[in-house]
Amino acid sequence: MLRNSFQARIAGVLVLLLLVVIGALYGAVQTATNAAVRGQAREQLDVGSLVFQQLLDVRGRQLHDAVQVLAADFGFKDAVASGDTETIRSALANHGARINASAVMMLSLDGNLEISSDRQISGETAERLSTQVMQRQREGVQIFLMPIADKIYLLVQATVSAPLPIARVMMGFQVDDVFAAELRELTHLDLTLLATQTGVADIWISTLQPQQLELLQDNMAELASDAVSLIGAESYLNQALVLASGDGFEVRALLHKSLSQAQQAFAPLDQNILLIALVALSASLGGALLLARSVSQPVKQLAAVAERVRQGDYLVSLDLRRSDELGRLAMAFKAMQQGIAERERQLAHNALHDPLTGLPNRTLALERLGSAITAGRSTALLYLGIANFRAINESLGPEGGDLALQQLSRRLQAVLRPGDSVARIIGDEFLLLLENTDSDSAIAIADKVQQLLLKPLRVGTHDFALECRIGIAGYPVDGNAPEELLRRATIAMQDAAGMASHLQVYQRGRDDAQQRQIRLIRDLRHAPGKAELLLHYQPKLDIADGQVRQAEALLRWQHPELGMVSPGEFIPLAERTGSIQLLTTWVIEEVMRQLCEWAGRGLHVQVSLNISTEDLLDPQLPGRVSKLLTDYHVSPEQLIFEITESGVMLNPEVALQVLHGLRDCGISLSVDDFGTGYSSLAQLKRMPVQELKIDQSFIRDLDDGSEDSVIVRSTIEMSHSLGLKVVAEGVEFERSLLLLTRWNCDTAQGYLISRPLAAKAFEAWMALHRHAAASVVHES
Repeated sequence: MLRNSFQARIAGVLVLLLLVVIGALYGAVQTATNAAVRGQAREQLDVGSLVFQQLLDVRGRQLHDAVQVLAADFGFKDAVASGDTETIRSALANHGARINASAVMMLSLDGNLEISSDRQISGETAERLSTQVMQRQREGVQIFLMPIADKIYLLVQATVSAPLPIARVMMGFQVDDVFAAELRELTHLDLTLLATQTGVADIWISTLQPQQLELLQDNMAELASDAVSLIGAESYLNQALVLASGDGFEVRALLHKSLSQAQQAFAPLDQNILLIALVALSASLGGALLLARSVSQPVKQLAAVAERVRQGDYLVSLDLRRSDELGRLAMAFKAMQQGIAERERQLAHNALHDPLTGLPNRTLALERLGSAITAGRSTALLYLGIANFRAINESLGPEGGDLALQQLSRRLQAVLRPGDSVARIIGDEFLLLLENTDSDSAIAIADKVQQLLLKPLRVGTHDFALECRIGIAGYPVDGNAPEELLRRATIAMQDAAGMASHLQVYQRGRDDAQQRQIRLIRDLRHAPGKAELLLHYQPKLDIADGQVRQAEALLRWQHPELGMVSPGEFIPLAERTGSIQLLTTWVIEEVMRQLCEWAGRGLHVQVSLNISTEDLLDPQLPGRVSKLLTDYHVSPEQLIFEITESGVMLNPEVALQVLHGLRDCGISLSVDDFGTGYSSLAQLKRMPVQELKIDQSFIRDLDDGSEDSVIVRSTIEMSHSLGLKVVAEGVEFERSLLLLTRWNCDTAQGYLISRPLAAKAFEAWMALHRHAAASVVHES
């Protein structure tokens, strides 16, 4: 089928090309032939027109000479003067017969017909004829054509004088079929004469066949000079001449040259071209079939080999010994066959192995685990992750990190037993498959791996100790599916990060906790738009005068299905997944809205809120805050933004730029959780803050004899020396508040003062607090 199709295409292409060439040649010949025929016809018409004019001139001169002789004849003049009619008639007849004139007549000077040899010429005709003669004389024309009755005459007139003019004599030839035939003999052109007269039928004289003349009469209005027209079955090139025209008449001539007859001379050329075309087509078809057969056979072989290669057989032989392009194609195909086999082997290896370490990848590890589960062999999974790999990669660069991973893979392979395998799952995470191993044996092997990895790795001139976390899950205890076991080993590895031994066996129920985290991460992005977030406000006591003028806005999440979610649970998830900025944006706007609402009811407080590390690295934050202040008509002095030391230290330059922008808006700044970060006093002096907030870990169990008292007292003194106010959070006991009062702390916050309250409850609490404070003042 392929061969036949290929042969047919080659033959078809060659034959088509030949047909195009022959067609173009034939078209060119026909165009040249038609142009030549038309050119010759046009020349013949021009010549014929001249011949026709000359013929009329010759006849006109004959008539002119004859009529002049007649007018000068003494006897004729005497007869005219004496009115001798018989002599006049005889003289007219004799002179007309000498030149075969068709009509001879004499008219009086006033135009009346005296004598005429043609009985169709009546008195009325003579009067019209006399009028035309007088007009031609004024125009200087002595010879002219004119239709008279149903004939066309070439006329010449002369004046008879004795010695004064006494009459006019006129002599003419009839322009008839004989005249037209004579012209055709001379020029090989057909002639059609048409004379039109007012009130009289048209006069037609033509050398065309009667049927052609009828068609010409029907289509005379459509004929144009120098245009090809179809008259009957023949094509003609025409040339029109206006021979005479006057008052009420016109004489036209139409010369015809038959193009069909002229083209018949080229008919043998067309036949020869057709014969040559048939011979060339036959030869081309035969040659094309032979060429297609010589090409299709090796193509068929290549197609068969390609089909075998498609089926996966890369070793099929291709025996095609040719020295032409097809032979070179076969050699290239054979080389491609070998290359594909090698690349497929490499692709199959790469699909199941890690390109950096050469270890099996996740896909192959799951296949092997699935095989072990199918065979019912107890299998333990050790999921290993490197906690400090990011620091190693940043210190050594990507190339150094790759070298560290390669060394780690070799160490892991060294501890494998026969039948065990190790795979690189992703990044710095590896999986050890220990077949025929229970949980106790897996823990022992994991401990051995940890001891082995405690030895520093040497990369170049640097030595690094790896901090490894290992999670353990086993079949059939922890699951019956490869993906399930791998997920639970991953959960155990994540839990190992919080263990002192950095080793953890999967604990039942941890799947639910992870699914809860996944759900919280997924739903947290939509919580602001679904009105699931709310703010609670915790009062802050001014220790010096016992008044509450401040509060801290604390974010809460009322999940529609999980209920109230603790900030300690969803805030770290938001920071880890990049949703924290979305939450901060909502908190800032909600605080301003609440402040605006409270201001309408006469409640004015200063509210502090937390700004995340990601927000400190956003240069657009001051601009957005400034716009919200304007939109809600809130004074910037009512806001305090709390920041962390670690957030500023992540990128000090950008963070300080954002802090100065917020400060320029008039917003106060506070350092939250002071004492738990890594900044220095020098860094603290650079920040445009007005307040320090001592972390609750130092305040919760504060008493006069504790170590925390030294830290808190020194922090208060240092802050006051720097011109900063101090807020102590986590105040839960009266003794703590008394110590803070003694040490001149500015503000206290904690459950001793009040728990965080919803907006309406906070407003009610503030009303009660003011009432109580007013009562104390009144009693004092």
